[in-house]
Amino acid sequence: MKYNELSEFEKKKYLGEFYSMISLLRTREEVKRFFKDLLTLSEVVMISRRIQVARMLLAGMGYDEIKAKLKIGGSTINNVEKWLNNGFGGYKEIIKRYNKKDAKRKAKNIPASPFSLEHIRRKYPLHFLLLNLLKKK
Repeated sequence: MKYNELSEFEKKKYLGEFYSMISLLRTREEVKRFFKDLLTLSEVVMISRRIQVARMLLAGMGYDEIKAKLKIGGSTINNVEKWLNNGFGGYKEIIKRYNKKDAKRKAKNIPASPFSLEHIRRKYPLHFLLLNLLKKK
C-alpha cells in the first residue's frame, strides 16, 4: 500500500510506533544496529549528509562552501535550510547537544578513537602508572 492510500489514522499509528521504538534505543551501538537493519547504507549516508549540511548552515557557512565541501546540490541545501528555519526544531536541538558533547570531548583532549593508546592510558591510569609518572617528568 502506498503512502497516499493510507488513512490518517494508519499514518499516525505507524509514525507513533516508529517514534516509540526509536526512543527505546539506549546506546550508540543499539542505534547503529537498528538503523543498519532498517536502512540501506546509501540511505544512511544521505541522511548523514543532510545533518552535515544543517551543521554547516548553523556554523554560518554559505551555500557555495557547502556545495564544494560535500559535493551536494543547492536544492538539498535549500531544503535543509527550510527545515532548520521552519521545522520543529529537531535539527537545531540535536546539533546543539552534539556540539556541546563534542566540545567537552575535545576540551578533555580525549581522542576520537576509543582504541588509541592515549585513550586507553587515560581510561585505565593504574595500568599505566609507571609510564604516566615517567611522562609527567
